[in-house]
Amino acid sequence: MADWDLRKLHILRTLRERGTVTATAETLHMTPSAVSQQLTNLSKQLGVELLRAQGRRVRLTDAARLVLRHAEAVFEQLERADAELAAHLRGEAGEVRVGAFSTAVPALVVPAVTALRASRPGIAVRVREAEAQEVYELLAAGEVDLALSLAAQAPSAVDPRFTRVPLFADPLDVALPGDHPLARAERLRLADLAAEPWIFGAGGPWSDITRGACAAAGFRPHQAHAAAGWPAILAMVEAGMGVSLVPRMAAVPRGGVAMRELRADRPVRHVVAAVRKGAEEGAAVATVLTALRTAADARP
Repeated sequence: MADWDLRKLHILRTLRERGTVTATAETLHMTPSAVSQQLTNLSKQLGVELLRAQGRRVRLTDAARLVLRHAEAVFEQLERADAELAAHLRGEAGEVRVGAFSTAVPALVVPAVTALRASRPGIAVRVREAEAQEVYELLAAGEVDLALSLAAQAPSAVDPRFTRVPLFADPLDVALPGDHPLARAERLRLADLAAEPWIFGAGGPWSDITRGACAAAGFRPHQAHAAAGWPAILAMVEAGMGVSLVPRMAAVPRGGVAMRELRADRPVRHVVAAVRKGAEEGAAVATVLTALRTAADARP
């Protein structure tokens, strides 16, 4: 295979455009002898005659024109690569893999991706839903570039592997059967529900969050039913089987469920993003983080 030297091909291309060795040298800030030497070397590398003397000038041979015809496609592709690389460095292009727990996908990730498709169409976001704890395992393994989880399940803020970015505090509202005596009570407090049957997960983060919130309100909740998915929990609440704490960004309106905001002792869960240490300096990751912050700030 011939030895294709891009720098020398650029000199040959410039000679075709400028017409003389002297003009080529001036354009490229070289000496005429250096231009001639480079083109002589290119001719040897390719094994074809590129130039012929024509009086005091030189002209390109048919072989030189054939070489340039193919070289143009290479130069065009390199121009595209330069433009794409520049966009990547500006955070306008690239791929970012996002791992997120289930309720964060529709509430935060989808709005962020929708905004990015309009403002940064060169950034491709790949989403992977996973449990709150699992997203950090994926991040540590390099399978995602950015993880959305709950602060309670996140690694310690001093973990040297990750940089944590707080996004927002998601209020926890209480779900009551629509005909419950407290469904329309004024100034409802979590402590008012101490004697109620409760519905929450058998284990894991949501069980910990519910038990912790109730403990802070001064009571231990009686777990009447266990469920992990919000559709199942809200269906049981609607049927009058118990009450439940529901994060605001997970709430789905149901006709037979009264969602009540807790005032004096309103609990929250903290949503955080995390990246591998140093990755936050990458332009594409930083752009996605900004979009997620904007989506979080826009939530009621």
